[in-house]
Amino acid sequence: MYNRFLTQARDVLIAALAMFSIAPGQVLMAQAAPPVVVDGDGTVHVPAMTVPVSGMLSPAAKAYVADHLRQMQQPAMLVQNNGVPVFMEPYLQRQNALFAHRRVATTLGGVPVYDYAPQSGIAKQNRQRVLINLHGGGFSGCFPGCAELESIPIATLGRIRVVSVDYREAPGHRFPAASEDVAKVYQALLRRYPARNIGIYGCSAGGMLTGMATAWFQAHGLPRPGAIGIFCAGLTMSGFGFGGDADFVAAPLGEGRAAPAWPPADPGTASKLAYFAGTDPNDPLVSPGSSDAVVRRFPPTLIITASRGFEVSSAIHAHTQLVRLGVESDLHVWEGLFHGFFYNADVPESRQAYDVIVRFFDRHLGHRGG
Repeated sequence: MYNRFLTQARDVLIAALAMFSIAPGQVLMAQAAPPVVVDGDGTVHVPAMTVPVSGMLSPAAKAYVADHLRQMQQPAMLVQNNGVPVFMEPYLQRQNALFAHRRVATTLGGVPVYDYAPQSGIAKQNRQRVLINLHGGGFSGCFPGCAELESIPIATLGRIRVVSVDYREAPGHRFPAASEDVAKVYQALLRRYPARNIGIYGCSAGGMLTGMATAWFQAHGLPRPGAIGIFCAGLTMSGFGFGGDADFVAAPLGEGRAAPAWPPADPGTASKLAYFAGTDPNDPLVSPGSSDAVVRRFPPTLIITASRGFEVSSAIHAHTQLVRLGVESDLHVWEGLFHGFFYNADVPESRQAYDVIVRFFDRHLGHRGG
């Protein structure tokens, strides 16, 4: 009886160790690992650790994550050729091959834009609707690269007009130049479309600018758009990115770079981006999340992020604020992926994101008739 009990206990222990991928002979090694140190103020010092690609990803996404992390460690891949970062060039080629569209370079309100439409034509229910895209790029580039990757699949799959704004950026311009440009384009479109039929969205800097522009419209007496999409961003900023845990956790896991040093050399810095030089981090026109009064007046908002995106904390916080203040908000977080993951149209998770975007704006924009 006693021997049978010992055998059963051994089998249970081995099964438990296997569940956590620890072999019996590794128990002592695990016990000898450097400890996690927690300071009195809650600061956590994490020893070196190994993090595999998430097992919840599609096979294509697993390969995509590995490629992305390696690319982010190669400075040459980040160089922009005529507004298109080198690592994005194959994504843009694929989108052009996959999504039949028309693009016209023009101006609206005196601001240069790319005007997209599907080759198959605008859907009947979207003839009185339009989307404004605000491209990513850290307020210092990536037009037309980011603009194309954010606009082409949505215009084509949603069969809707998408206007991508070539707003003014650093180093030649500072806040509030981009917000002013978005407002000019918006006002030009208001001559044709009711505000409730206009949606605005963007990724990264463009996602942040979407929130900033919404606050700008409020401050300047412009009507509220029908719906907005804040992708790869939130409604806050910090000296390291968008703020929160993600500033530290997501840097190595999502971008293959070391987490920022703590404490910061300049704790008063709200953003290191040149575009925001001299701004007040508590100004809701800069950080809309700093004002409940501003956020409370937001239209229905779609938030898209990923668990390794360095914006994920700010995105979650934005959703929490919106819901708390009674604003309709949808939050979608893709497991194991990184900042701006949906630029690669060959990954199933990107197609899921496109579908979410198209359905959100179709559900929330006004007038569906011809």
